[in-house]
Amino acid sequence: MRSPTPDGQTPAADDRRDPATGPIPGMGTDAEAIGLDLPRHDDPPLTRQQVAEPTDEPDPEPEPDDAELRNRPTERLDVGNRPTVRLPRQRTAPPPGRAPLLVAGPVAALFAATFSFLPVAVVLTLAQLSEGVNALGGATRAGLAGWLLAHGVPLGTSLGPLGLPPLAVAVFAAWRVSRAGVHTSRAYGIAHRGSPLQAAAVAGTVALGYGVVGTAAALLVDRPGLEVSALRAFLHFVVFGFFAALVGALRVTGALRVMAVRMNPVLRDGIRTGVVGAVLVLGTGAAMAGLSVALSGGDAADVLGAYRTGVAGQVGITLICLAYAPNAAIWAAAYLLGPGFAVGVDTVVRTTEVDVGTLLPLPLAAGIPKGPVGGMGALLLAVPVLAGMVAGWLLARRVLRLRAGDVAAGYVGGRRGSWGSLVGAAALGGPIAGLLLGAAALVSRGPVGGPRLAEMGPVPWQVAVAGAVVVTIGATVGAAATRALAGP
Repeated sequence: MRSPTPDGQTPAADDRRDPATGPIPGMGTDAEAIGLDLPRHDDPPLTRQQVAEPTDEPDPEPEPDDAELRNRPTERLDVGNRPTVRLPRQRTAPPPGRAPLLVAGPVAALFAATFSFLPVAVVLTLAQLSEGVNALGGATRAGLAGWLLAHGVPLGTSLGPLGLPPLAVAVFAAWRVSRAGVHTSRAYGIAHRGSPLQAAAVAGTVALGYGVVGTAAALLVDRPGLEVSALRAFLHFVVFGFFAALVGALRVTGALRVMAVRMNPVLRDGIRTGVVGAVLVLGTGAAMAGLSVALSGGDAADVLGAYRTGVAGQVGITLICLAYAPNAAIWAAAYLLGPGFAVGVDTVVRTTEVDVGTLLPLPLAAGIPKGPVGGMGALLLAVPVLAGMVAGWLLARRVLRLRAGDVAAGYVGGRRGSWGSLVGAAALGGPIAGLLLGAAALVSRGPVGGPRLAEMGPVPWQVAVAGAVVVTIGATVGAAATRALAGP
């Protein structure tokens, strides 16, 4: 509050100003102390003339018009000789944590082995119900024996060696081990950036762990009446695990694509054609086997009913037949190619000759031909040739499509789509398909018990030669015909 004046009156509102204090001693007046003549809150407002007074700042230059801009000379910059500006180094992200390879590989192999073993144990448990075996230990041992057999490990029984592998179980196990290679590569930190050598290292650790699991399974199964070699089981599982895990590791690291890009185009197309041709021939064999079993459905039902089991037992026997379905497809492909297959010693099943004795008591055996084909049945020999022609047609279509893309992009060099490269790739695909078909015949055969059933399946080298000749002819004809119809 402001104190009243000496006459006792309060000053008016307009006169409410701080009294002048005068200059500060040693600093002069207030304006001189701060160097500016600052307005006070009770000063009168500035007039318009005072606001419009000119200042010392220069006026901005007027913007040039379009004519002046067009008449200005153009300055050329030498970009190549301009000084380079070095940017500060960016901070890279820290590398992801890596799991120890010797830990990740065996752990992934253990999970793969567990998942591939469980279906076999369930199927053989159902099949053993026909024999009254209900003990958990007996079912587990039988499941391990069937799982070892799927990996090519022969079993010694009282009737003789048992070495015919169920390829459906083998394919499932290979898929699981391949996934183990993928998971190990990701855990090790080489996904999408690894080399073939690193992929091989991953496959080696997975194979080592898989071999240890196979050895443990062989030691558990090996008992009087069912003999298994632990050393042989270890070797089979290591080889099986290495190649299966290598496929997964090569794919997830990107090394497989890099190898394919660096490969010669003719060789790459030949390998692709050979794989496609072999798959098509095996597909025709699978269709042939399924059709034959379907046409002999009455005989298959009689064989299944002869077991006198309940529903669970019949389901188990049917699943065992499904486990051997890939074997039947390979044997049927060998039948279509010409060499045929054997179902015992001194037996043969070909399109021109059928000589069999007592067959295995399985519904799948009901589809074996009863005699040689004649008349229109001889046309079955043309089915593998048609499969080879389809492989050649697919090869030509792909090469022509890539050639059209190169032309559209303005690239006219190279020999892609030429007659020489196309026919060379088709001719190279035949031997590759023959090797694959021969390998399939090798893994699909094996002994079944007694000495009379010591030879079951096709002869590998015969299937390889026949497959190479048939696919070479078919692929060459199919590729050349497609190229000729496409024009220059």
